[in-house]
Amino acid sequence: MKLEKAIKFKNGKKKTSISGNIPVYGGNGILGYTDIYNAEKDNIIIGRVGAYCGCVYKNDSKCWISDNAIVGNVKEGYDYKYMYYLLKSMNLNRLHIGSSHPLMTQDILNNIETDIPDYQYQKKAGSILYSIDKKIDLNTKINDNLYEYMENLYKEWFVKFSIFKEEEFKNSELGKIPESCQVKDIYAIANIIYGAPFKSNLFNTDKKGMPIIRIRDLKSQEFKTYTEEKHPKGYLLKYGDIVVGMDGEFKTYIWGNEEAWLNQRVCVFNNIREKGKAFLYYTLKPLLNYVETTETATTVIHIGKNDFDKFKIILPNDEVLNKFDEVTTPLIEKIINNIKENKTLSQLRDILLPKLINGEIDLDKIEI
Repeated sequence: MKLEKAIKFKNGKKKTSISGNIPVYGGNGILGYTDIYNAEKDNIIIGRVGAYCGCVYKNDSKCWISDNAIVGNVKEGYDYKYMYYLLKSMNLNRLHIGSSHPLMTQDILNNIETDIPDYQYQKKAGSILYSIDKKIDLNTKINDNLYEYMENLYKEWFVKFSIFKEEEFKNSELGKIPESCQVKDIYAIANIIYGAPFKSNLFNTDKKGMPIIRIRDLKSQEFKTYTEEKHPKGYLLKYGDIVVGMDGEFKTYIWGNEEAWLNQRVCVFNNIREKGKAFLYYTLKPLLNYVETTETATTVIHIGKNDFDKFKIILPNDEVLNKFDEVTTPLIEKIINNIKENKTLSQLRDILLPKLINGEIDLDKIEI
């Protein structure tokens, strides 16, 4: 059957500038928030133009769909969750029109022909896949809360002493440094390990060899490229490493995925102390934000060794740091374990997805 029999598609409208708490969706997911909506609930969102043409998202509640996306509402007799995963499995990007400016249209979507199983099977298959994604989302939210809790804890313990580059620290009026603290450079608590360039002809996308982590992969911690070559100057990421992208937005990430080669423009702040990652992580954040907001603007802002050499921190003594470690180290471990679990769940979902969509798994005896 054609998709138009199961889903009603319509284009979104120009993004509103009003603020609020209702998500605004474009071709690359959430663009921002507003206080009005143009889509009620159970919305399947498809990227309409550009690089994200054909990307598929879902939103269970009210939202605003921008003119960069198409919204699909599932008709009666078809399961919303199943239809979302069906579209996810179709690789819609290959169906776009236009080369320099890819475009997805309602007509393309309406005329896609596919096999759809009976409603009971749809409901079971959709629920199984949805339950996996729901657990992934829950782990992600738990991690967000843990990061926020540790940041607040860090501020309570250390922020009143502030963190500046050396010349600003001398002019600070925030008060005296406690006797338990000293002004040090960043190398007092971290060794910085830089990634090494790989020749593009060594890259492959078929998951052969060791993955390579690039700036674009840091947030998702998902690998796009691999190499079977060992790099003589390369560094393999390890669980718990603090990773920093050196181009664009300078963000700090705690690594929770498998080992991977560091590509150029990515570096690791390797904690000199065996524990205490939380102190180093939250000490880096304001330093990197300072560089981001004061560096001369160019097309892409860069950061490097010359910037790191100027970083000055107020370093507490070991007794203070050890007490902070006692509280935060278990939280860091929980974050890493959640990232690991999400990776396993994502792999399970990706294995089940085509099998469930194509009806290869017998669900008759499964009760949902």
